[in-house]
Amino acid sequence: MKQYSSEKIKNIAIAGHAGSGKTSLAEALLFKSKATDRLGKIADGNTVCDYDPEEIKRRTTINSTLASFEYDDIKFNIMDTPGLFDFEGGMNESIRACGTTIITVSGKSGVKVGTEKAFARSVADKKSRMFVVTKIDDDNANFYNVLTELKTVFGPSVCPVVVPVIKDSKIVAYINLIEMKAYEYDANGVAKEIPMPTGEISDKMDYRIEGLVNAISEAVAETDEELFEKFFSGEQFTQKEIVDGIHKAMNEGKLSPVTCCSSTTLAGVDMLLKEFSLLLPFASDKDIYDAETKDGDPVEIPLSETDPLSAFIFKTVADPFVGKMSYIKVISGKLNANSEVINATTGEPEKIGKLYNLCGKKQEEVSYAGAGDIVVAAKLTAQTADTLCDPARVVKMEEITYPNPCYSMAVKAKAQGDESKISSAMQRLLEEDLTISYETDPVTHEAVISGLGEQHLDVAVSKLKNKFGVDVELSVPKIAYKETITKKVKVQGRHKKQSGGHGQFGDVWIEFEPCVSDGLVFEEKVFGGAVPKNFFPAVEKGLQDCTKKGVLAGCPVVGLKAILVDGSYHPVDSSEMAFKMAASIAYKEGLKQAEPVILEPIERVCVATPDDNTGDIMGDLNKRRGRVLGMNPIATGMTEIEAEVPAREMHDFATALRQITRGRGSFTYEFVRYERLPNNLVSEVILSIGNDAE
Repeated sequence: MKQYSSEKIKNIAIAGHAGSGKTSLAEALLFKSKATDRLGKIADGNTVCDYDPEEIKRRTTINSTLASFEYDDIKFNIMDTPGLFDFEGGMNESIRACGTTIITVSGKSGVKVGTEKAFARSVADKKSRMFVVTKIDDDNANFYNVLTELKTVFGPSVCPVVVPVIKDSKIVAYINLIEMKAYEYDANGVAKEIPMPTGEISDKMDYRIEGLVNAISEAVAETDEELFEKFFSGEQFTQKEIVDGIHKAMNEGKLSPVTCCSSTTLAGVDMLLKEFSLLLPFASDKDIYDAETKDGDPVEIPLSETDPLSAFIFKTVADPFVGKMSYIKVISGKLNANSEVINATTGEPEKIGKLYNLCGKKQEEVSYAGAGDIVVAAKLTAQTADTLCDPARVVKMEEITYPNPCYSMAVKAKAQGDESKISSAMQRLLEEDLTISYETDPVTHEAVISGLGEQHLDVAVSKLKNKFGVDVELSVPKIAYKETITKKVKVQGRHKKQSGGHGQFGDVWIEFEPCVSDGLVFEEKVFGGAVPKNFFPAVEKGLQDCTKKGVLAGCPVVGLKAILVDGSYHPVDSSEMAFKMAASIAYKEGLKQAEPVILEPIERVCVATPDDNTGDIMGDLNKRRGRVLGMNPIATGMTEIEAEVPAREMHDFATALRQITRGRGSFTYEFVRYERLPNNLVSEVILSIGNDAE
């Protein structure tokens, strides 16, 4: 593939709801542009973009994939993105790197949550948008119903440019409303121009076409004052004026054209490629990028081939054979193979080795990548979201927004001796998926992995095994319970043991009382030397060791104040060990008498939910023993519910929220404090902790 300038490069992210035909569309585009010589199928596991073993097994896209091809003397970089909500991070990365988002909508099922999410992310990142209605050849497909739904959900910016002609519930032709030409397709997806359909095919056809053309003309008129005056006077636009107007409106985010095609029969795919060439913005059209200097000051970086290098790593793949592969969008200058640049995030130099164009897993080595292009580098130490720069101008690009991990499971190696492998394998997994977190709970000492859902973690476990040779199992994480006391008591701890030679003797009187603290507060009020001062540290150490386990369920003890008030000693037999034992005896007896209770962690939860689901969400939170603190509108049709909920009730909330809101809801949570566990749950918790210990 030859090198292209930014005026001849178009970067496209294909996004949409799961099952809406993204990968099949990418496959059809690659085949029709002659980048591949056969049309792969998801069912056969031989598509260009879904080549990962997990994707082939599950028949769905898990990783965003780059595929480049040439058409009409333009280089197209397309990113096929996941549609499943568990892999939303891949969609966000790809949309951020590309100039246009092609949003696929199934002709059968219409607008879904994934459609809305792809549109919202594109708007947030200020990207151009185009809708492609797929599966148009299906018996249950209805293009015009879908078009009406798109207009209803996304507003008047939705504008059709290619529409089907339907007769007896079958598509007999496609009309390009920009050219005002009609085409029919044979069994191989080859187009032949035919006369424009008239009322002979459908009574509504003439009226419908006239209305659609007027809609395009009105949208184009909004882009320019002269065009508006021409439209207002009743003059017809030329084809060039329509193309230029739509191109400009798309670049400004004011227009979202709609086309249609069948990825299986290839009908309409050639027209889609033509619209890509004519309407979609070039990389050079996006001329300003937000960044910040070394000092943190905001700065705008123009897309320029002559300026110093600045390039953004938007995705990382940890390949067990090739090594780490970094997907890079070049913003300015030229990224050369076998060169040295500065990582603006770390301030360290970065050596660039080989650079590749990708078409799925097929690699083509290149000597450089210019501004606006997307390329892949192997074996970099830099991470996702790092910026690579020329030392002459060090800037850091704005970071990618990711959904927060919200579903957690404990991780344990299946085979003994593999524990040491988990950490290094997890580190490599975290490099390629920033929506996963991995940490060790300081209280339960469990390793906990968090992601966006059950399927997300299931795939992560499969990757750990197949990519990095680490076989793990997941379980529900333990809750970090703690214990405390509710009553003040005074007890004696006496340790006396006589054996041949020196014996052991320690005797203490200790007052235990509740207090506000994260552990043990120790004081001494001994008078008259009943306990020598040199044994005070031993008493405190004995108590500190004991607070690691409470008397109810063996949980750490907090909020405990211990005052050493009296005791006795033996001039020969007393020792530090003896007083530690005496303190331990006093602790066990004292806590039993001080009415111990179990404390559970409470989390503050902020739930973003559609207005229609607020009642259901509040009901679900109440069932989880939650206390709703307030509600606030956060966007059109969305409400944020703030609540405090016990951590033990939150494990499956991510799944429940997704079911209730059909994937539209999201939530964040953070630990706020500990509260007393209700009495009716104490025995259940003690039993569960005992079983875990076994």
